[in-house]
Amino acid sequence: MEKRLPPGQFETEKWPILHKGDVPEFNKTTWNFRLFGEVKEEKILSYKEFMELPKTISTVNMHCVTTWSKFDTTFEGIALRELVKLVELKEEVKYIKIYGYYNRERFGYSANLPLEPLLGDDSLFVYRWKDQNHDWQDIDRKHGYPLRFIPPEVFYLWKGTKWVSGIEFMTEDQAGFWEEFGYSMTANPFKEERYR
Repeated sequence: MEKRLPPGQFETEKWPILHKGDVPEFNKTTWNFRLFGEVKEEKILSYKEFMELPKTISTVNMHCVTTWSKFDTTFEGIALRELVKLVELKEEVKYIKIYGYYNRERFGYSANLPLEPLLGDDSLFVYRWKDQNHDWQDIDRKHGYPLRFIPPEVFYLWKGTKWVSGIEFMTEDQAGFWEEFGYSMTANPFKEERYR
């Protein structure tokens, strides 16, 4: 994958851990994932059903708004497009919010994103990773175990919701957790879209 450092970033081989709020507990028997919003019929997946979806392996460059960039991390997970296939979207759906746990609230965190750029191999709900210094390993709890969204590199990594709990499909863009605090709605690191 091409290495291109966005403006204001520095390269690191580490995967720094940054998060706000508590690290939630995971219970495989009670965990579920909700697909809702502008869909003909909502769908709820158990952990088993989620993990039975087709898998994708993709190598991604990550860029954090705190100025670090990590190149060539390989992830295994479920592509967002596999989840889109499970629901019939209403007309004019162009945006999504990906929700995750925040301080024990199941939908306490969210990140807003346009849907179209997320339909490739580089938009994954990941559960394991490797890089040049590490063999395959599960993502750890602080990185979002059991499942964490990794967006394409044209979005800062705060759009990569940890401890995911659902996707809301929307016809209009709505601010997510960090966007409510003044962060960019579009968050393109190559345009240095950190704040509004």
